[in-house]
Amino acid sequence: MTKTRSNILLDSESRSDSAHWIAETIARHKAGAAVGTYSVCSAHPTVVAAAIEQAAADGSYVLIEATSNQVDQFGGYTGLRPADFRDLVFGVADEYGFPRDRVVLGGDHLGPNRWQRESADAAMRNAEVLVSAYVEAGYTKIHLDCSMSCGDDPAVLSDDVVASRTARLLQVAEDAAHRAGVAGPVYVIGTEVPVPGGAHETLGELTPTPADRARRTISAHRAAFSAVGLEHVWPRIIALVVQPGVEFDHVNVIEYRHDATAELRHVLDTEDHLVFEAHSTDYQRPEHLRALVQDHWAILKVGPALTFAMREALFGLAHIENEIVASPSRSNLIEVVERRMLAEPGYWQNYYEGDPITQRTARRYSYSDRLRYYWADEEVETARRTLLTNLDRATVPLPLISQFLPAQYERVRAGVLAPDPQSLMLDRIRDALRPYARACQTTDRVLTTGGADD
Repeated sequence: MTKTRSNILLDSESRSDSAHWIAETIARHKAGAAVGTYSVCSAHPTVVAAAIEQAAADGSYVLIEATSNQVDQFGGYTGLRPADFRDLVFGVADEYGFPRDRVVLGGDHLGPNRWQRESADAAMRNAEVLVSAYVEAGYTKIHLDCSMSCGDDPAVLSDDVVASRTARLLQVAEDAAHRAGVAGPVYVIGTEVPVPGGAHETLGELTPTPADRARRTISAHRAAFSAVGLEHVWPRIIALVVQPGVEFDHVNVIEYRHDATAELRHVLDTEDHLVFEAHSTDYQRPEHLRALVQDHWAILKVGPALTFAMREALFGLAHIENEIVASPSRSNLIEVVERRMLAEPGYWQNYYEGDPITQRTARRYSYSDRLRYYWADEEVETARRTLLTNLDRATVPLPLISQFLPAQYERVRAGVLAPDPQSLMLDRIRDALRPYARACQTTDRVLTTGGADD
């Protein structure tokens, strides 16, 4: 094999297959192929199952990431620590017969995010433990995000402060990998990070990151890493988070505009191993996802759109249940969700404004999908299981599938999808994933032998 600048990441024989696959994807993209990968940012087991089903159908790897809000050393809002989430994902993979070595685990927004109200010193100490826990649990893609101000910081941090804090966490991650006896992970950096889970306010026009700002970010991080003796890690910095001008709020989607990134998308032309990572790509139309990959956003993050699709499926199934199951036995899922959201309003109350009808509509149907925080609620989960059990025991008439899940109805009629509730739900989530698979051209892209330039 002839070694080129684009396959520098492939040199480590000790690197795991999953990290090798990421490296190969980046190498192929930097060599001129319009390929990429999408990252599933969800901790819900049903979403994880749908992602694994999609990857199995495509013959590809699956990249699944936990955010620092969902999973941390204290359990996050899911109650899961990094090793717990790893075991959840591997357990689903085992259930579906999907090889563990084709599962790529990532950590998103790892830094002081969860402790912004504390002093910078306290927040960074917590962030160090967080990053160590992810690396020691075997996560091979780590987004180091120190862009947020802490309790005693100025409102806006300088590039140098962000970069120096990132270097501090990079050293922690490398030390953790050494202690665990594994190859160091690949990293994502960047300060232009959208709010996790979508914007809180109603959005208008969104401006992409200026090219000179992206260059300053790269320069500051390169200098900070060198200052602490970590310049040798730079080839494993695979992506830079910048804002391509995409976002969503409760009721709107700001779509990608190719013409708005004319200068920005060339910032990485002289960087041998860096691509862009796009956050908040949820609800982008297929042609815009494809354009993002072609314009070097080779890693596309998606999260709320997947639980949004799951909610659509479950609400559709709940309407079917209302038609064919007697009242005393019904799950009343929609009503249970509404009751629990009103009883525990902490996850939505500060986000959804307006009159009671507007708020109720947002609770159920918002693009930002604050409802996703309630699926782990005991009463909601019991109702969900009751719904699926009720429909498993019944024969769901095809006309009702047509009424409430029309895309799945067509596949059932074609004989490619079973009409049971679990299959219908997973397929609805995969409808949100299929455009990503096509945009990234992941179909049949299992790790090949050798580098991109053999």
